Amino acid sequence: MSITEKDKDMTADYKDTEVTAFLKKIIVCILDFALFSVANLAMCYLTQNGHITLSSYGKIAFNYPHFIMVGVMAVIVNWSLGLYRSVWKFVGNDEIVRGTFAAAVETVLLFLIDRVLFPNIFGVPGRLAWFAYLLGFFLIDIGILAPRICFRIIKKAHIPIRKSRDGRKRVMIVGAGFMGNFIIDAFVNNQYRNGYPIVAVDDNPVKKGKKINGVKVAGTCADIPLLTSKYKIDEIVICIPSASKARQKEIIDISMKTSASVKISPSVEEFLEPGGPRKARKIEISDLLSRPEVKLDKKVCRYLVGKTILVTGGGGSIGSEICMQVARYNPKTIVVFDIYENCAFELENDLIDKYDDQIDVQVRIGSVRDVDRLREIFSEFKPDVVFHAAAHKHVPLMEDSPCEAVKNNVFGTYNVAKMADEFKVPKMVILSTDKAVNPTNVMGCTKRITEIIVQYMNKISDNTQYAAVRFGNVLGSHGSVIPIFKKQIENGGPVKVTHPDITRYFMTIPEAAQLVCQAGGIATGGEVFVLDMGEPVKILDLAKNLIRLSGYRVGEDIKIVFTGLRPGEKLYEELLMKEEGLQDTDNKLIHIGRPIELDERLFFQQLKQLEEASKEENKDIRPLIHEIVPTYHYQEKR
Repeated sequence: MSITEKDKDMTADYKDTEVTAFLKKIIVCILDFALFSVANLAMCYLTQNGHITLSSYGKIAFNYPHFIMVGVMAVIVNWSLGLYRSVWKFVGNDEIVRGTFAAAVETVLLFLIDRVLFPNIFGVPGRLAWFAYLLGFFLIDIGILAPRICFRIIKKAHIPIRKSRDGRKRVMIVGAGFMGNFIIDAFVNNQYRNGYPIVAVDDNPVKKGKKINGVKVAGTCADIPLLTSKYKIDEIVICIPSASKARQKEIIDISMKTSASVKISPSVEEFLEPGGPRKARKIEISDLLSRPEVKLDKKVCRYLVGKTILVTGGGGSIGSEICMQVARYNPKTIVVFDIYENCAFELENDLIDKYDDQIDVQVRIGSVRDVDRLREIFSEFKPDVVFHAAAHKHVPLMEDSPCEAVKNNVFGTYNVAKMADEFKVPKMVILSTDKAVNPTNVMGCTKRITEIIVQYMNKISDNTQYAAVRFGNVLGSHGSVIPIFKKQIENGGPVKVTHPDITRYFMTIPEAAQLVCQAGGIATGGEVFVLDMGEPVKILDLAKNLIRLSGYRVGEDIKIVFTGLRPGEKLYEELLMKEEGLQDTDNKLIHIGRPIELDERLFFQQLKQLEEASKEENKDIRPLIHEIVPTYHYQEKR
């Protein structure tokens, strides 16, 4: 179908919708006309001892001009007050107030018509009893509101027997609070066309046995497996945004042990945000983190406003998110510096699409190894803040190419740090990793050396405040375990785990970017910031959860196999070295590792030796790495 044909079809659909809506309004007008007339006659009947036509007022009521006039008047008043613009299945307090006001206006107008326009018709006596019009007000009000309220009651009536025949999923609601009520309402009003709520659970004992929006609260969260089986539940929707992250994870774990699919409602923040989600979504692996999500302190990040920000490795998964986070604070310029042009190009388009001409976005291609190219960039833009995210990060690959790891991670960082000092950049923040703590591999060692570079440069520089940010594995970043597992699942398995006991700390990409931005705001120079990562996650559990979240059964549909630890890989990671200790910050989830004693002169000599050795591709540089990082242990090459 051509675009023109699609447009024609859409136009036709809109016209059909408009015609249908207009016809519905006409029908409602006729209904209001009839109900108002009935109310008028009922008023006459009740005040004239059951004699309508024989009463003086009955003669007026049955006078055709009078009959038509008051009916049209009622429709005009209702229309003017917007009663024909409301959706009946969402009738609420606003419609009740406007309907009552309309009844009052129509009663007054009816009195004026009767007393002014028809004072002598058919021998009407001097006046009709005032209570007749008061009674008329109530009757008219009922006539206006009753059809609308009854329609909503019928639409909202929960009738599982009828609905169970239409093939839709049977849904359990977890949480009988505000969000639970909202989600049930969304189901009832057909915003979820493929499901309907059957039963609810809530840990509040007061709510047990009661109904929320017509749905019975049949138990607590501990009863989820039992109730899922009893009510033949197909889908569980978790609606407890106020619960702690740890408690949400517990409930997700309970729910995932059932055969039902599991979804989660948006958080209150997401719900209240303009354009935020209004529907439940599938469980994501980030929902299984047991700690609170790191929140960005907007006040701390004011240092980004109106500034020129340079992000090295800006096209990468974390670097690009840093750019997006920075853009929220209206910087003057964002400079994306990356060696990979495709990722940088995509990021540039995303930033321009979202912020248009509000921010000057500049992309430059080059390597952090190239000092001359870096000098060109720093000279052209004179950045106020540098976020250094360019690095090699894959442990097994760096074990096979240690010189490349040193060139890029160590001396790429050193080059950027020197340029920051040369061009008097106020702040520079470097990304590090938990693998830098007591490292057992080359990649971790290179990151440990970059942390030492931060302390070294901060001591010798009078121009720049340097800081490093240390965090665990980033969920969903390029080459991380999550995308690898997902691809293996898509291919039908098996999912490959190196060891059944291996654990890692995890955080989301937005968390990593927010932490970096936050660190730049509170850094005073020389700090290594450490995130409270909560409890480490077993990679085996991660693999099992991903299989379940993909709709498969572990061991039946998708198998898990163990391949053994890779070169340089540890069973567990640490976030802090013993000698570092911890210093708190205003953000309770962010801490500072205490700087270790550093001999600047010796470290500079060691850097020189390491640089020369890295240029000799056939030389084993690991002994030199060990000299700088004594906790690193390696096996001699044979």
